[in-house]
Amino acid sequence: MEQSGPESLILVTREQNGIATITINRPKALNSLTRPMIARLAREFKALSQDDSVRVIILSGSGRAFCSGVDLTAAEDVFKGDVKDVESDPVAQMERCPKPIIGAINGFAVTAGFEISLACDILVAAKGAKFMDTHAKFGIFPSWGLSQKLARIIGSNRAREASLTAMPISAEQAEEWGLVNHVVEEAELMKKARQVAEAILKNHQDLVLRYKSVINDGLKLDLGHALSLEKERAHSYYSGMTKEQFKDMQLFIAGRGAKKPSPKL
Repeated sequence: MEQSGPESLILVTREQNGIATITINRPKALNSLTRPMIARLAREFKALSQDDSVRVIILSGSGRAFCSGVDLTAAEDVFKGDVKDVESDPVAQMERCPKPIIGAINGFAVTAGFEISLACDILVAAKGAKFMDTHAKFGIFPSWGLSQKLARIIGSNRAREASLTAMPISAEQAEEWGLVNHVVEEAELMKKARQVAEAILKNHQDLVLRYKSVINDGLKLDLGHALSLEKERAHSYYSGMTKEQFKDMQLFIAGRGAKKPSPKL
């Protein structure tokens, strides 16, 4: 087992263009998570959420796996911790994060790694990557949302099969089911994740944050209430805009394509 501290096992880089990358860096243990690593991951997501220079976050794993779950040699230390403590809960911090999070999945995303991947907004997977829910296999009760989120993404029957059998879901199957956005060669994984991040950076950043928020908040509601939520936030957004801001919007649109400001917003 590595003797390194959580700082070297959870690596963070920030780039001037607004892309930040978090890397789970325990490759010899297939990036299994100890309690200090879990707490560190939560703190880093919280810090990036509050960093105005960061616009998009890419989450990846070093070596042959994205994350093989919790380190079972320290299971009692992890599972008897306070799972309600959102400050040390990386999934809770990811869900609170207003910035888009892109997961770059290589190798295995198992149990806790699967749960962390579901907290990403967009997933890019390498060919050969596999998602596995092994909670039932090892007698571990899920606490980071897998039992509820997976069914909402791939359907209840598929989710029950994946969770109750602990059988792997291939990257290609995950893409077909709508769990993964893109499947690429492993050598192209980070390149593709960066392409998606750079496409996001080209857009109106305030609206990117608001759009992520209304999508994610709306998913917690039935369709009728979700549509009302969109109307309410749209009304609030436009009511709060000054004439100067509408003019800035026209100029932004003009700079993105047309030579002259569009007469319609």
